[in-house]
Amino acid sequence: MTPASQAKSHNFSYLIRICCIAALGGILLGYDTAVISGAIGPIRDHFGLTSAETGWAVSSVVFGSILGAISAGWSALTYGRRNTLFIAAVLFIVSAIGSALATTFTFYVLLRIVGGVAVGLACVVSPMYMSEVAPKDFRGRAVSMFQQSAVIGQTAVFYVNYLIAKGMSEAWLVDLGWRWMLGSEVLPALLFAALLFMIPESPRWLVLKGKLDQAKTMLSRISNPDHAERLIAEIQDSLKESRTVGKSQVSLRSPLLFAILVIGTFVAAAQQLTGINVIMYYTPEILKPIAGGTENALFQTTFVGVVFILGNALGMYLIDKVGRLPLMKYGTLGCALGMFIVGYVLYQQTEGYMALFALCLYVVAYATSWGCACWTMISEIFPNSIRARAMAIAVGAQWFTGFIVTQTFPMLNDNAFLKAQFNGAFSFWLFAVLSLVCMMVVVKYVPETKGVSLEKMEEVMAGKLGKKKVVQPQQAAV
Repeated sequence: MTPASQAKSHNFSYLIRICCIAALGGILLGYDTAVISGAIGPIRDHFGLTSAETGWAVSSVVFGSILGAISAGWSALTYGRRNTLFIAAVLFIVSAIGSALATTFTFYVLLRIVGGVAVGLACVVSPMYMSEVAPKDFRGRAVSMFQQSAVIGQTAVFYVNYLIAKGMSEAWLVDLGWRWMLGSEVLPALLFAALLFMIPESPRWLVLKGKLDQAKTMLSRISNPDHAERLIAEIQDSLKESRTVGKSQVSLRSPLLFAILVIGTFVAAAQQLTGINVIMYYTPEILKPIAGGTENALFQTTFVGVVFILGNALGMYLIDKVGRLPLMKYGTLGCALGMFIVGYVLYQQTEGYMALFALCLYVVAYATSWGCACWTMISEIFPNSIRARAMAIAVGAQWFTGFIVTQTFPMLNDNAFLKAQFNGAFSFWLFAVLSLVCMMVVVKYVPETKGVSLEKMEEVMAGKLGKKKVVQPQQAAV
């Protein structure tokens, strides 16, 4: 069967349907992480928080995400991708209700950590699931649906926050408004939990667990029985080759696999060094001094969300056409330029829409590069035999880096010396420089993965890193 006829035989309507449901994990990730952007000011005033405590009020969800990401690999390997997503949905519900009803700052933080665990699980397993069910020529767009869904979730909550705050007094926002913002997440979380019963388990996890008949049934529904049998054989071969004789689990310490793990972990962590969490969590606080108050700042933040969606749609359109690396190169240049302009506006204390324009430039550039391309790379470059564990480590490192960035931003922003010297511009200029450094490392060590099957990825990575792929002696199917 030719590639063209093979592509035509794929049931894309079914594939898109199950990917859309899995992508709801991204919507909740975006919703849960960005809801704090409108609530942090009122929460700070409600509990009387210091700069460090304000950072903790925001970064507590990131801390929870580290825990969730680290445990996601074990959970996805043990219970399956779909069941792990259901666990995440339940945790989202508990966090939304609990944090909205919090009577003390400690209780609020604990429930936000619970939500962070859900975020960590979702951001590992949702793209993992989509990369494992999608054909190689559609994989970039399929995994990009996760990033798009996260952006949609962020934009939706920007509007929810604005509508809750619209026409209300600052006193009401401090007393009750932030509770409505946090509690609103329960509705999409319930929808996600219900729809998960409509999707199948990942075929690669089914093969890994020896459930070949279920894997064949699922893959046959996506394509056809002949293609399903060939793909199952390829998956089994990739698992055989990667396994160490006499061991039930592949060692991450082999030279090639360790090198791939290090590069994948760097790519994931570097995403946070572009400053995206600062934009998602603190945009209203950034814009407030030059926007004329909370309501205006929240309204301008909604524009950032809409532009983010459009930028991500552009990335989804381009990623399987031009490849991952070109998007990373040119997108990162746009990120650096946007951050530099934001810093310049703050340094000059210029009122108007220049800061909003610069933030929109940043999010478009980020969406096409560190958004679409980065998430796709993370879900692709790890071999089948280590994907669950490696993605958990990589995304855990990503959230750890995000925690540092999120926790330290208000402290840097309120530092008397830096404030006097830079007027709040220092952090944004720092992110501009870090973005360029990270892009150079990615271009040097990460290969183009466009059109490469997951089963061939280890070989491609070996070629880029200048290491040999060691093929182990054949053994019984996994």
